[in-house]
Amino acid sequence: MKTRFEGAAIAILMTAGIAATAQAADDAAVRKDLFTVITLQGLPCGEVMSVTTKAENDHIASCKDGNRYHVFLNAAGRVVVEKQ
Repeated sequence: MKTRFEGAAIAILMTAGIAATAQAADDAAVRKDLFTVITLQGLPCGEVMSVTTKAENDHIASCKDGNRYHVFLNAAGRVVVEKQ
């Protein structure tokens, strides 16, 4: 019985670790995508350090140089970048 419990505990911890790794990879991809969008708009950023997601396709990006941008899709489906 103890072996079954230990095995289940290990499986749960491994699943949590895999989920955390997947989340970190998604965060890195979102930061990179937002950096690209901000740069293509001709705005200074340097590197996106953190992202706060307000809703789907609606983010606040904090850059290494101190700038913050609200990046979202407007009603027409166009990407909008507003300096905060």
